[in-house]
Amino acid sequence: MSTTEPDFLRAYRGGFTGVLRWPQLEGLWETVRAAPDGWYIYATGEPPPREPASPEDLVRFLSELDALLRRDHAHDYCGIVYADDLRRPAFIKVYDPNNLGSVCGSAPGGPPPPAWVLSTLIPVELATALPQPAGRRRWWQSLFARRV
Repeated sequence: MSTTEPDFLRAYRGGFTGVLRWPQLEGLWETVRAAPDGWYIYATGEPPPREPASPEDLVRFLSELDALLRRDHAHDYCGIVYADDLRRPAFIKVYDPNNLGSVCGSAPGGPPPPAWVLSTLIPVELATALPQPAGRRRWWQSLFARRV
């Protein structure tokens, strides 16, 4: 049994650039649409896909996701999409505008996971691969333990 970390997790923990403005997001989507083969669409909390999305499904997902982000994140900036490389993306994290928590990671336990991940790597289940820190588990376990 190998103890090496899956490529997906290494990429997940890697460096990312934030998409700050809506025109930047449009450019990112266009880059992905221009090379639509081999992308996995992973909604965290759901079982990870085993096969890449079809180009048609990817294009439809990007259109629907863009509409959702603009509707639910009604700001003049984006700031909730992160890519490993804006010009040649292979890994994109998209946070849910209705569940941002502290995306920057300053909250105890770190940032929430993204709501959606687009990746050219086969995803692994994030809930299993990135369990809550021990301190957060102890807090949760002790929350109701005092009841008699």
